[in-house]
Amino acid sequence: MATTADFRNGMVIEYNNDLYTIVQFQHVKPGKGPAFVRTRLKNVTTGKVLENTFNSGVKVNVARVERRPHQYLYNDDLGYHLMHVETFEQITVPESMLENSDLLKEGDIVEVVVHAETENVLLVDLPVNVVMEVTYSEPGLRGDTATNTLKPATIESGSTIMVPLFVNTGDKIRIDTRDRSYIERVKG
Repeated sequence: MATTADFRNGMVIEYNNDLYTIVQFQHVKPGKGPAFVRTRLKNVTTGKVLENTFNSGVKVNVARVERRPHQYLYNDDLGYHLMHVETFEQITVPESMLENSDLLKEGDIVEVVVHAETENVLLVDLPVNVVMEVTYSEPGLRGDTATNTLKPATIESGSTIMVPLFVNTGDKIRIDTRDRSYIERVKG
């Protein structure tokens, strides 16, 4: 049992007879009336996101979950094949458990969230950012930088993301996997 004071991003709670992970939360103390906690919850099984408000101090059941590091090996028609980095045990998960799976390269380390009591895989968390090489990008026009202008670029996994005009083919860039945004150019 935990209260709303224990909320943190990534925490898995039991709510409406289902498991939800807390995507975002905010404690609100209005000038008049009791305090409350505004949350965005993501259903672990369906992926649906809903907004809910809890009264401050309400008790919630916390699901016991374990985060296990796995290495991404490959994917095929069965799903994504992952290997535990310590025990070398391999598992296969469907693509629906991975958000932004097209930003994953072979050898990347992901976190597999497993329900501790049932040993069911709940979801797979990608690293917060990844480094990819730009395989194709139109050249930026000189003098077209009056505003923060973005252009599409194809990265080595085959996905297309928006990058600033100065990024060229062959550059390595860091990408935020949560919102698919460009972070920075990586040297080397």
